[in-house]
Amino acid sequence: MQLVIEKSALLKALSHVTSIVERRNTIPILSNVLLVASGDHLCLTATDLEREVIEKVPAKIGSEGGTTVQAHVLHDIVRKLPDGADVELSRGDDDRVMLAAGKGRYDLQALPSDDFPELSTDDLSHKFSLKSADLKQLIEKTKFAISTEETRYYLNGIYLHEAETDGTSMLRAVATDGHRLAQVEVNLPDGASGLPGVIIPRKTVAEVQRMVADTESDVTIEMSDAKIRFSVGDLVMTSKLIDGTFPDYSRVIPTANDKALSVSREVFAKAVDRVSTLSSDRGRAVKLNLSDQKLVLTVNNPDSGSATEEITVDYNDEELEIGFNARYLMDITQQLESDTANLLLADPGSPTMVRDGDDLSALYVLMPMRV
Repeated sequence: MQLVIEKSALLKALSHVTSIVERRNTIPILSNVLLVASGDHLCLTATDLEREVIEKVPAKIGSEGGTTVQAHVLHDIVRKLPDGADVELSRGDDDRVMLAAGKGRYDLQALPSDDFPELSTDDLSHKFSLKSADLKQLIEKTKFAISTEETRYYLNGIYLHEAETDGTSMLRAVATDGHRLAQVEVNLPDGASGLPGVIIPRKTVAEVQRMVADTESDVTIEMSDAKIRFSVGDLVMTSKLIDGTFPDYSRVIPTANDKALSVSREVFAKAVDRVSTLSSDRGRAVKLNLSDQKLVLTVNNPDSGSATEEITVDYNDEELEIGFNARYLMDITQQLESDTANLLLADPGSPTMVRDGDDLSALYVLMPMRV
């Protein structure tokens, strides 16, 4: 194998694929990136046995072949090379890799490409394209609610499935940790009808978010009951799905909350943030006292003191006192894009629903706390 490639192209590809490579691995080959030179491009592959990322980049190929080298070592070397440098990679007969750039020479340990594991793909039965903006919306507005509690592993991801809203088929993403729930939907893309409901793991969600962060191109999604694949240009990621059943989340979405509160999103978020300064790290509880056109936020902490703040709101129902985790409240307000946060409440012991102004594509549910 022998090739020449421009530094920026190699660095960009390495940044994509090495993001799933753990710096410490009990299996040495999993610390490596697979490099395969053929035709007019270099193909880079990395895997952690749960996910696989592949990217092809143009290169001048002198001789075809493949090898594997330590991913983070190669990334760090290339990152520190001068901008605009041409990088030459070659593999000798002793299975070591030589990297040359300018007057620098780096002799790297390598492992045979034949030993590199391949993430087998089932028959990916469904294939459709989704606008990158829609995929970003589905991820960014739900990922904060993904559970990190490993015992309930089926909540450790985003549940992506087909759903119906007012007679229209939608592609819906849902995440919950039992304390709060986020649900966001976009129009069902062509080809997605009948797709299986799948749970995309938290780490995969983070990788997909990186993939689409700087692109406006459509994303091709292929999936089966066990695997999912995302493709953007020459970058492809395949991931295993969480093997579990997502709970019937519709049971926790309130339908009879009759007390409506409208408040400036920014004013509300800043008030919660200020009074929560005195909340305990363990409880993080803030109490909301609602009365005619007025909301009083209160925090009492025996160790540090108390805080009270009053803001004007649009509320015309009976008086209500309810408590929430302040951090959860702020997490939800950060997802809202309109100027107004709409809360539908019932009583101090029932979940509250939050809407983003007049936008009906997203809803959030928050369980109350005793205060």
